[in-house]
Amino acid sequence: MTTVGMGQKTRVRRAAAAVALLAATVTVSLAAGCTDGGGPAEDRHGQPTTSEQNESESPRENSADDASVLAVKIDNAPAARPQTGLNAADIVYAEQVEGGLSRLMAVYATKLPKAVGPVRSARESDLELLRQFERPTLAFSGAQGKLLPLINKAPLDGETPGKVPDAYQRAADKPTPHNLYLRPNKLLAHAPGADALTTGFRYGSAPAGGEPETSRTVRYPAARFTFTWSADRGRWLVSMDGTPAVTTDGMRMAPATVVVQHVKVRASAFHDFLGNNTPYTETVGSGTAEVLRGGRSYDVDWKRPTATDGTEFTTTDGTPVHFAEGQVWVVFTKA
Repeated sequence: MTTVGMGQKTRVRRAAAAVALLAATVTVSLAAGCTDGGGPAEDRHGQPTTSEQNESESPRENSADDASVLAVKIDNAPAARPQTGLNAADIVYAEQVEGGLSRLMAVYATKLPKAVGPVRSARESDLELLRQFERPTLAFSGAQGKLLPLINKAPLDGETPGKVPDAYQRAADKPTPHNLYLRPNKLLAHAPGADALTTGFRYGSAPAGGEPETSRTVRYPAARFTFTWSADRGRWLVSMDGTPAVTTDGMRMAPATVVVQHVKVRASAFHDFLGNNTPYTETVGSGTAEVLRGGRSYDVDWKRPTATDGTEFTTTDGTPVHFAEGQVWVVFTKA
């Protein structure tokens, strides 16, 4: 039984030098067809192997201290799919955005893929969610003018194409704005490791009880996620809007644990260019959730007292709930 997120928090520092992208590398990984870190195979847990792992295990040489996590805002509009680099994330958060659509935030700590994307804009509630990490790096394409001062004041390192243009590349396989990709090794010298995941999540044996569950659907006004249990894979297969979700290398998205977290979703002070209000997802507080693991669903309580705390998941009698080893998806849904 292991606990992740209880180790010492670490701080991001920049790589000592930046080198230009090799044209051949860009062509292979970001041009039409765009591959997920060179098309890695999956291991028995459904996680990327070889090229993605090797890059994180052999980072560029520099004198940087251990870094905090890298969080990347990922476009999830139909035109943005399939995405790149999601299978390498330790955590994928799904939230509702304008017009009832969805957007993802991928968090990387134990390995860095070669490319991630498409990258899109940040939201106000991202700042609250990311306070649980020590000075995380947030990669995003931009934000509306009134929100940018809040991002600049937040205890994180916001990295946009305007600040670090060599870290981003436009691909030819999708239309703008759904074609912006990040090179993580331009922002972090190396993957910071599991101790940077100060989320409060615990990993180990499944709790007692639970109910058999083979499929769960979470609906937003204009989007939906379905998680289908695969006994052969030992994973929850992801579908989006009724279509199996794969990455650009053709690998199915398949987390080990899915958390359906019921939260307050309210109107924020911000709107998109069409006038649609930006929802604010409150991740500080308490409420209920369902934890899906091992083909079963567990009704649990969640609690996050302050923004700098991780989120605790417990059974009704207060016993901590452990997740299965591997990637975790947290889907925020309106309570």
